[in-house]
Amino acid sequence: MPEIKYCPGSLAEGYSTYSPAFLRRMFDGKKVSHVLPYDAPQKNEVETALFLDNRKRISISGVQEKLSLLLEKNQLRLVREGEQGTYILKPIPRDLKKVDQVPANEHLTMQIASQVYGINTAENGLIFFKDGTPAYITKRFDIKSDGSKWGKEDFATLAGLTKKTGGNNFKYEYSYEEAARLIVKFVPAWQIEIEKYFTQVVFNYLFSNGDAHLKNFAILENINGDHFLSPAYDLVNTRIHVDDTDFALDKGLFADDFESDAFRITYHRSLEDFIEFGHRIGIENNRLQKLIDPFLVEEEKVESLVKRSFLSEATKRGYLHTLRTKKNWLVRG
Repeated sequence: MPEIKYCPGSLAEGYSTYSPAFLRRMFDGKKVSHVLPYDAPQKNEVETALFLDNRKRISISGVQEKLSLLLEKNQLRLVREGEQGTYILKPIPRDLKKVDQVPANEHLTMQIASQVYGINTAENGLIFFKDGTPAYITKRFDIKSDGSKWGKEDFATLAGLTKKTGGNNFKYEYSYEEAARLIVKFVPAWQIEIEKYFTQVVFNYLFSNGDAHLKNFAILENINGDHFLSPAYDLVNTRIHVDDTDFALDKGLFADDFESDAFRITYHRSLEDFIEFGHRIGIENNRLQKLIDPFLVEEEKVESLVKRSFLSEATKRGYLHTLRTKKNWLVRG
């Protein structure tokens, strides 16, 4: 088990387990341990069988392995047949560079989004198997207190895209401008939600989230039956693990072939491109500047969170390097 100096949830200093503030947000104040009552998958034959059975039940799509948990008294456990999980556990995946760093990477990136840039994110933390192997855990935001589900539709569904209608690459063959039109079409208060979407798109670019495809954006039903942009989820610096492009969506920012002067020189999007993007999706000039300003300044809190994260020292350096590279491209415009 690694030595814990910071809350594995909020990364607050001076804690050897989850802080009280994090426990209130994530586990309704229950005193939950940062250690799961399970060995890591493949470490124990009996428990491996439980994990394999659990994978059959979870309905969350995606390549990375996801397991369904619920909180019973003060302890997290795998769901059984007929039960509704309220937490998603993501162990270390396979077939990536620095694969053991993936849980800490996603946790850090989600915390930066929330704590530094004010992005509404799914509650999340880092948790450990009994042998100290880390995993990422997040609280489901689509489950009501009575166990029923809020209406939730991802952007691929809103666009009418499936493997059958769009082929194997269906969740990537789009642009962020076209995705914004889905918000205008399906969300009554779209002027408010489009600003949140813009902030997420800039964040994903700056923090090299090459996983921001159509199924990783969604709208969520509220108590009045209206819809709004769901909390952000699956935010991760993918450049640490794969040699991907600047954007997950194949068309990038624009529905057409718009190129700024800076793009013609560097082949990377800059401030000029994001301002054009903001105008196209319906954000006024005075609001646009306020939304983008936080990304243009040096942010000490980002570096502080990176240093307090559970990434290895080499990966922390790589994380900050990719961030500084992207920021240089952004501010050139």
